[in-house]
Amino acid sequence: MYLKRLTDLRHTLAFRLTLWYALIFMISTGVAFFLFYLQITSFLRAQTDQDLLNQARKISSVLTLQGVSAVERSAILESQAAGEKKIFIRLFSPNGSVFSSSNMSYWQNIGIEKEAIEELLQGTRYVFSTLASPDRKLKVRILYTLIGRSLVLQLGEAMETSGQFIEAFRKNFIITISVLLIFAAAIGWFMARKALSGVEVLTRTARHISGGALGSRVPLTRNGDEIDQLATTFNQMLDRIETLVAGVKEMSDNIAHDLKSPVTRIRGIAEVTLTTDPSLTSYENMAASIIEESDRLLDLINTMLVISKTEAGVDRLNIEKLDMTEMVKDACNLFQSSAEDKDIELTRRLSEKQFVRGDKRMIQRMVSNLLDNAIRYTPDQGTVQVSVQSPRQDQVSVMIKDTGIGISSEDLPHIFRRFYRCEPSRSLTGTGLGLSLALAIAKAHGGNIDVGSTLGKGSTFTITLPKDSP
Repeated sequence: MYLKRLTDLRHTLAFRLTLWYALIFMISTGVAFFLFYLQITSFLRAQTDQDLLNQARKISSVLTLQGVSAVERSAILESQAAGEKKIFIRLFSPNGSVFSSSNMSYWQNIGIEKEAIEELLQGTRYVFSTLASPDRKLKVRILYTLIGRSLVLQLGEAMETSGQFIEAFRKNFIITISVLLIFAAAIGWFMARKALSGVEVLTRTARHISGGALGSRVPLTRNGDEIDQLATTFNQMLDRIETLVAGVKEMSDNIAHDLKSPVTRIRGIAEVTLTTDPSLTSYENMAASIIEESDRLLDLINTMLVISKTEAGVDRLNIEKLDMTEMVKDACNLFQSSAEDKDIELTRRLSEKQFVRGDKRMIQRMVSNLLDNAIRYTPDQGTVQVSVQSPRQDQVSVMIKDTGIGISSEDLPHIFRRFYRCEPSRSLTGTGLGLSLALAIAKAHGGNIDVGSTLGKGSTFTITLPKDSP
């Protein structure tokens, strides 16, 4: 079980992020320490070289002022003063013949480099080299220089202090970077877990939803970070899916309940004709009735499909710039004869042009449905008022006010449901889909429909759509 958890942990994103963070941190720290190490070693080497140069200048001055014998004595005294294990001095001719030296018993493995002598003879003033003696733990820094006309000075100094410092630096570096690596891994693991906690919540919610809990939502942290934005988008997607699923369920229920009646009527017409009067005239009447019912049924199904596609957003709208005032004016002209048939006064208040962006065919259908309802449910000699306004700078509203039968407060919250019909309107023709379709079209265009009504006094429907620039 433990091995399985460990194996699963290796495949997690948090583990990989931690590994990458620790690796990058280690490389960055290593590079920083390495550059620091180079600077320290360079500084210590330069300091050693400067010490050797000072001593060489001092010996050269002794040669100039006091002669070779004084140089020999000075070399011995200098090596004894500094410590015969720390520094040595050797004088020799360019051909390698040793003229004088300090006690070399501790420097027996240090020879004379021919390449250094050749460089001096070619004109180089100072030649430095670093040697690692097999009988010494630390390296030796050596200076070659000419003093006088034909005397070569070889000065050697054990890099004891700098070597010990560098060795201590290496040990501290290894210990420090090990501790920092562990610390970086812990910090990286904490940061990765913290950053991915939102993803884990998202995953758990998705598992709940796949188990049937479609109403579950991802809790938001309100931080506004990427995870919060992902959770918001995920919740919006779930809202959309839930709405679509509810729509499919509602449509299935509607088909089961509301389409049953037309099919039953068609079957009844056929059955009555066959059992009561099997004459040619009866068959013709039956066929005409069936065609009429079928047309009504097809219109019902087509309207339901348009509502479902519009609400789901799968039916692409042919968006164009439209003059809402002109469209309402055309609709009023279209329904003028219907109003006159019922002696209804259809008034309009249309001022300046108001532009919106939308599908002309769909918006015409939306306005026509509301205007048709207003005339249909308004008694004879009533009034229907239509106006186009711009209540806000970014909105266009179309108000249709009638003096019709009105809607009760109990029915008002349900009038946009499919196939819902208020009690006073059940005796009139209609499918109960007109308002559902109008609201679906308004919302598909980023708008809405508000309604206010008083039973027996009339209703006011107000379409609100986003305004477009002239």
